[in-house]
Amino acid sequence: MSFTVRQATIHDVDLVAPLFDAYRQFYGKPADSELARHFLLERFRHLESVILLAIDEEGRGVGFTQLYPLFSSVRAARTYLLNDLFVAANARRGGVAAALIHEAMDFSRAAGAVGMSLTTAHTNEAAQRLYESLGWKRDQEFREYSIAL
Repeated sequence: MSFTVRQATIHDVDLVAPLFDAYRQFYGKPADSELARHFLLERFRHLESVILLAIDEEGRGVGFTQLYPLFSSVRAARTYLLNDLFVAANARRGGVAAALIHEAMDFSRAAGAVGMSLTTAHTNEAAQRLYESLGWKRDQEFREYSIAL
């Protein structure tokens, strides 16, 4: 399968939104294409994230990743959170996820980031194998906590 990866713009929302909706469904949320589209439009309008989009030779979106800028106070530097990564079922095992991750790392380096982080489900073993094969390390020093508000 042939594909390219590029940074998405607000004009790509209709290519990204179905992928984003499928990503949310993967994590147990109900299908809601309007919510997905609205959420992405808000990120684009407020320049709150960077979305990298994989497009096949026919112009269809086959995968995406969404990065959120963060800052490390201890390192006094920019980092990025690789928050979302999804590849359409018909495009899996074709190198799309790895290409998206590599592009995300290149983008982050070019933006002056000193690191990246991500979180994935304990059960998402395929993603964990991919991340580790690309050099990502599971944190052994810190525990992550969260609270619903």
